[in-house]
Amino acid sequence: MNEIIYILTNEAMPGYVKIGKTSTSLEQRIKELSASTSVPLPFTCFYACTVRDSAFVEHQLHDAFDNNRVNPRREFFEIAPERVVAALKLAEIENVTPKRDLIETEEDREAHEKAVARRGRFNFELARIPLGAEIYFGRNENQKAKVVDLHSSKSIELNGRITSLSDSARELLGVNYGVAGTDYWMYEEETLDERRRRMEQE
Repeated sequence: MNEIIYILTNEAMPGYVKIGKTSTSLEQRIKELSASTSVPLPFTCFYACTVRDSAFVEHQLHDAFDNNRVNPRREFFEIAPERVVAALKLAEIENVTPKRDLIETEEDREAHEKAVARRGRFNFELARIPLGAEIYFGRNENQKAKVVDLHSSKSIELNGRITSLSDSARELLGVNYGVAGTDYWMYEEETLDERRRRMEQE
C-alpha cells in the first residue's frame, strides 16, 4: 500500500518544517496535529506525496537534513521547505498536496492569515535583488518572473501581468488559500525567504 510523506509549515514557527508520514488520511493527520492547544496556529501542508515505503523515505529525509534538525527527538527542521520537496520528489509516486486549506475553524483561519500578513512585504532592495532581475519558481525552474518594483506589493511580472509573490505562487500551485510566495520563489539558488533571513543575520 502506498503511504504518504508530508511537509508541514506553521506560521507560528517561520523557518521550520515538520517532515512526517502517515498511512491513514492526510487531512486527519493535519487536523490531529493542529488540534493541540500547545500549537498557537494550525499547520498547513506545504507538500505531500505518496511513496512506496514511507518509513524508509522518512528516515532518509531525516538523515539527509540531520544538520538542520532542531531536536533529535522531534521531526522539526530549520530549512526552506522547497529544499525538502526537491529531495522528496526522488521517491514520489503521486503528488497529493491538498488544493484547499485544511484549517477547520474561522478563528484559526483568521489567525493564520494575520500571521502570514505579519511576515511583512518582501523588500527586494533590502534583499539586494535589483530591478529587472529574474526570479524562478522552485517547483518549476522554467517558470520565471521579472522584478518590476522594489517596494510595491505587486512587484513582479509573470506571463505579461503585474502581480505579487503570493498571488502568483497561489496561481501556479493551483490552490485557493493564502501562501507565502517567498517560500516558493527563488533567486540565485535560495528561496526569497532564505535570502531575507540570511541578509537579516549579516
